[in-house]
Amino acid sequence: MKTTRKLNLIAVALIGALAFTTAQAQQVPLPKTAAEVPGPAAGNTMTQAYVQMVGRMAYVWGYAMVNSHNRRAAFAYVTGQNGNVPGWNGGVLPMAPIGYNSMLNDYIKPEQTFVACPNQDVVYGAGYFALDKEPVVFQVPDFGDRFWVYAIYDARTDEIAEIGKPYGTKPGFYLIVGPNWKGKVPAGITAVVRSSTELAFTAPRIFKDDTAKDTQAVQSVLGPVMFYPLSKFDGKMKTTDWSKLPHFPVPAGATGETKWVAPEKFFEQLPGVMKLVPPLPGEEALYAWIGSVFEAAAKDPAIKQALVESFVAADKELIAPLFQWKYNGRSAGNGWTSPVNNAQWGTDFLNRTGTAKSNIYDNKPDETKYIYRDLDSQGQQLHGKNLYTVTFPKGQLPPVKGFWSLTLYNEHHLFHPNKLNRYSLGTKSKSLQYNPDGSLTLYFGAKSPGKAKETNWVPAPEGTFSLYIRAYWSEQAILDGSWMPPNVEKVK
Repeated sequence: MKTTRKLNLIAVALIGALAFTTAQAQQVPLPKTAAEVPGPAAGNTMTQAYVQMVGRMAYVWGYAMVNSHNRRAAFAYVTGQNGNVPGWNGGVLPMAPIGYNSMLNDYIKPEQTFVACPNQDVVYGAGYFALDKEPVVFQVPDFGDRFWVYAIYDARTDEIAEIGKPYGTKPGFYLIVGPNWKGKVPAGITAVVRSSTELAFTAPRIFKDDTAKDTQAVQSVLGPVMFYPLSKFDGKMKTTDWSKLPHFPVPAGATGETKWVAPEKFFEQLPGVMKLVPPLPGEEALYAWIGSVFEAAAKDPAIKQALVESFVAADKELIAPLFQWKYNGRSAGNGWTSPVNNAQWGTDFLNRTGTAKSNIYDNKPDETKYIYRDLDSQGQQLHGKNLYTVTFPKGQLPPVKGFWSLTLYNEHHLFHPNKLNRYSLGTKSKSLQYNPDGSLTLYFGAKSPGKAKETNWVPAPEGTFSLYIRAYWSEQAILDGSWMPPNVEKVK
């Protein structure tokens, strides 16, 4: 009896203890938002290897954004030195004060080095904006049947709008605003584009063929292609004679694209850019991680030195190889490669940075598909001492609703000046000669393929070069990869 009672008392005690334990062992609340996730602790000790690992990652991740901000600073500086008016830098590059655009009135010239991989299929414009200062109005004239697109980018080099012939955009006035703008849209504005960052950039592209007749014809639609601050909007379509813009002087001697990201200055530049570019959903932890190392470096010279060394190493070991097309994008068949997420990078930081290094400011794939290569069909570097052919079988030209071209670039991804003043062939070329079977053969090399074939020849430098296909407003066969570009064959 006593034993049973004792056992019962013990059981009651155990149950009570268990109930107390259960009551105390409650779930730690799981974070439901990025703000609820703890970040790195301030004052953490950091090994040199850790600092350099984060530094290399930060350099690859932040490269495109620092690149964009430094280009905008260049626009502000150059125009500020030249009366704060739109003009042509060096007589070849459209450049304007922040909040405005400038336009060329013909193809871009081979002397420009501001941006790699330009093309001579379109008349370009350019303009940088600071939307935290003021929204920007842009005008769309009636382009008729002519292909056109206004590419508008944020600081990440993502396109933020769909404005152009592929989208059926109507003539009128449009407005670009910053991420936090809450103003009233004035009467007369057709639609509003909201940028995800205060920095925005535009590069209007208006197609023209290679004839003098079309160069003259395109002038009437170029004049109204204007971007300007909202405070200048009066509901009336403005126009500019772009041919009369001043030419800004530039230093002589540039051979490659301007180096827009300097690893030695990255420590000072990236934090400022990060303050202007809010994190995308999912990037909050990345911001905190990078920020923790930069904050430590600001207090410890040894950490700062290790960090800067990591930027220098990353520029050489991680960024420089991305200039080679074999490391850019993914296979497009027959030895060509192509980006997939161009201008809509998301978290594809590798290809965002690869494009920022090699040919910044792509269009979205549905606007332009880019396909490129450095090597011939045998895997050998293309070189001007050889003659190469690219043959499109009958009915197998790049399938597009817009236009296509095949451009040759020198080792710097710039045009190679030549006596023919020819840098590409394609839809714009009105004198191409087709083979008797209906196929089209294009020739690339330093020496002429023969007088009878020169209409289909793009002169190459006496050194290495690359080839680059653009397919504007591609058909689905290009977008899904079922159409493959032909190989590049060395003539024996």
